Amino acid sequence: MNRPFLFVLPLMALLLGPVADAHAHPHGWVDLGVTVQFDDQSRVVALEQRWRMDPFYSLVLMEELAAVETEKSMEERLDQLGLEIRNNLASQHYFTELSYDGHSVPLGEVHDYSIRRQGGRLVFSFLLPLDEPWKLAGAPLRYRVFDPSYYIEVLHEAKDETPRADALTLRGAPEGCSGHILPADPDPAKVAMAAQLDVDETGEPGLGRFFAETGEIACEH
Repeated sequence: MNRPFLFVLPLMALLLGPVADAHAHPHGWVDLGVTVQFDDQSRVVALEQRWRMDPFYSLVLMEELAAVETEKSMEERLDQLGLEIRNNLASQHYFTELSYDGHSVPLGEVHDYSIRRQGGRLVFSFLLPLDEPWKLAGAPLRYRVFDPSYYIEVLHEAKDETPRADALTLRGAPEGCSGHILPADPDPAKVAMAAQLDVDETGEPGLGRFFAETGEIACEH
């Protein structure tokens, strides 16, 4: 099975054929959920992420998994797919930027991950640890999750374009801590640039950053 996550998406765009807008961008999307984990010393230690892949892409992947000639069960095939996704994301910092008081916060390596089918959609979940526990003292911790090329759009789980309450949650946080999601506000020139990309094109490096929502976690003390 040689079709890891980031390289199947061009196939998805190809399969859309004439029903796809030749100037539509991005070509796939992920509904994101994040749980920020604190330790018993009130420090942030990890971002637990849940990626719900869009229905069409989920269908394409499931059909590809079913077509592979192997004696492995579907659960074993999904486990292999999860490994490929993890490995591809590792080379791109798991599509995640984390910052505190304007400075980048180093991230660790993902070892805990899974992918399963839920309600007709594939859900990839993983625990992204910080390189070191981080104490919030006077400034908010901010994260962005995005595909740098903007081939995939990543937005927090929403209802009627409003982020759901479970799109960003805190686990183990001390009193006085809260999280909220800031919408993206891309420059019109970047919007025009993205709209002009063809179905087989990816954007300039970092284009996705301009369309990314920002998760913000702040503690009063």
